[in-house]
This record gives sequence, structure tokens and C-alpha cells, in this order.
Amino acid sequence: MARSFVRAVVGILLIGCVASGCAGSKGANPEPSTATGSSYADGPSLEATGSPSSSEPPSSMTAAPSASTATTRSAAPPATKPAAAPAGAGIGPVHTGIVSTTFWVGEIFDPNASDGSQMISTYDSSWFAHYGGCDGVASSGTCATERRTSANGYFPTSMTPKENPFYLDLPYDDVNDATAYANRCSVIPWANDPGYAGKCKDKSFSYMKNRWVKLTGPSGRTCYGQIQDAGPAIYHDSAYVFGGARPASGKFNGAGMDVSPALNGCLGFAELDGQSDVVSWQFVSSPPAGPWTRIVTTRQVS
Repeated sequence: MARSFVRAVVGILLIGCVASGCAGSKGANPEPSTATGSSYADGPSLEATGSPSSSEPPSSMTAAPSASTATTRSAAPPATKPAAAPAGAGIGPVHTGIVSTTFWVGEIFDPNASDGSQMISTYDSSWFAHYGGCDGVASSGTCATERRTSANGYFPTSMTPKENPFYLDLPYDDVNDATAYANRCSVIPWANDPGYAGKCKDKSFSYMKNRWVKLTGPSGRTCYGQIQDAGPAIYHDSAYVFGGARPASGKFNGAGMDVSPALNGCLGFAELDGQSDVVSWQFVSSPPAGPWTRIVTTRQVS
């Protein structure tokens, strides 16, 4: 339910999807995967239960750190922010008890809403094509979600994604939301890091897209995903996303993020498409090896 309010092309995409069927995306000549993401060696294997195998380093599925040990964002002006975090380090506070809903590429949540379709994301007007089609099961012009398991690394069973299936959103759209765009370089902790500095006024660049997030779900397992959209419901909730506040929106049971079907399965959600599962999360500079690093999305705003 990542809903960017700037989606004027949703209606056109929806009509095309319904007319030809979401499954038809495989024949829509999406751009080559080399332009959308990088392939990495598969991470540690998982047992059928989703627990790490005996050969897997325990660090890839550990519990989220407590808030007392998290690295908090400096309140100093951008010019005095700390240096870039080392690989794998936590960034900002650990957010606990956050309701998460589930969304997926190709989902039509509300055809009458400007932000009711996952044919596009706030950062990618061709998300459906770039991803490779319906991230689920396409049938009769609809794209439905499905249960994901560790048997195939929580990947979709009916299509081959061209971008990372471990994706999520947070309620901060740093490109299209005027408030978030205006303050992104003063609130985003990595705004002055190498690769980000000097891009504050570049609307073709997002500080949020592709960033890594560490999540611990109802099962106690820890998984990792990349931000690919914004939402739910609110698009400049910096007090929550980068600080210690609770999510500002009361919609969807007060949800503070949406996660993909791959993360839904990896985190052990009870519901395929509900609003009662709760997670803890924190930004990280990079993830450990795992199924989430088989395909890493690198495409910027498109």
C-alpha cells in the first residue's frame, strides 16, 4: 500500500494491465536486468522452517539490536553530521512495534485512487516493466499475492524478477513530496555521505530509493530489504522515519511501512495481505549475505 500522491499515469497503466492481463508483462519488452539491478551469489541457505542452516553464519538471522545500542542520528546541522557508517552498521534508532502491511508489484489496491496502483512506484513510473511483471500470480487481468517460503529463498514462483523481490516502503517521499524534498538534506542521516553529497537539488536522484533496511518480524527472524516506494498514507513523516516518533498516519491500523511478499514470508507474517503483523526495523549501511542479495536493485529515479 505504498501510495505516492503524484501518480497521474496510474489510470492508463491500469487499463493496459486489465486489457492484456498482468501476465502479459513478460512480453512487454522490459529493459534488460543489467539496467535494473546487480546479481550476487546466493546467500546462506535456509532450512524449510526458515531458520539458518548449520552452515550459515549466525549474523544473517539475528535479533534486531535494542534501542539502547542503536546508533542514533546526530541532531547537529548537516555540515557536522558524522562520517559514513561502516559496512553493515545500523543507522538511526531501532523502531519497535511497527504495524506493517503487504504490497506487491502489479497490485491494484484502489483503481480510483491516485496512489492505488503498484504498476508504478513514486520513484519508478515503469516499475511493473522494470521489475519483470506481476510479483505474484497473474490471472484474468489481476495480480494476486502468494505465500512465500524458504524453499526458493522467498522468491516468486510464477515469474523471474529483474529487481530485488525484497523491497519495502516508508512514509517519506524525498522526490515528489514538496515537504520531504525541501528538508531531505537536513533530516536524512546519510545525505552528506559519499555518493549522496551535493545532490540536494537533483530531482532525478533519491536519497531513499535502494537504501537497505533491517527488519525483525513476528517469527523472530531478521531479514533485509531495499526501499522502492513511499507510504503508506503519508509522505513526509520525518519524525518517525528518522527519529523516535510513532507513525503519524492512523490508516491501515496505524501502519508504518509496507513490505513485499518476499519479506512477508521471510519475516513470518501471519497474514498474506493484512494489517496486524508487527515488525522492528532500522536503516543499515549494507546487509549480510542472504536471499535478499541474490538480486540487488541499483536503478535510480526513473
